Amino acid sequence: METLSHKGYVGSIHYSHEDKVFWGKLELIDALVTFEANNATDLEANFIDTVEDYLLLCSEQNVEPQKPFRGTFNVRVGSNLHKAAYISSLIEGVSMNKIVEEALFEHSVKLMNEHPEHKATLQAVIFATENGATTAY
Repeated sequence: METLSHKGYVGSIHYSHEDKVFWGKLELIDALVTFEANNATDLEANFIDTVEDYLLLCSEQNVEPQKPFRGTFNVRVGSNLHKAAYISSLIEGVSMNKIVEEALFEHSVKLMNEHPEHKATLQAVIFATENGATTAY
């Protein structure tokens, strides 16, 4: 699926053959927030306007806007891999969270190198500032 990104929000891109219109919605948040347009240029502009409108509406209603990525998620792995990760954490003297974080970082860097068309996006996200401090790995 193709996506758009603005201020950390992700918008999906779809096309309705029946209506002859491009449309999308903000992904990874509970609220249903959609946008549409007749061409790709307008779709991108409408997506950005939609994110800004969502943030403004939340501010006006004194509601905290949902963040698409909170930095936590559940991972389900087989019991053997879970045990191996735990043993690794003991050997290295680090938390299992740190092991998963490093594995995800290494995977993202690998993808960044294998898919140059996404390098700028991945690089910007990986090395973006979080809570005022640059993420360091």
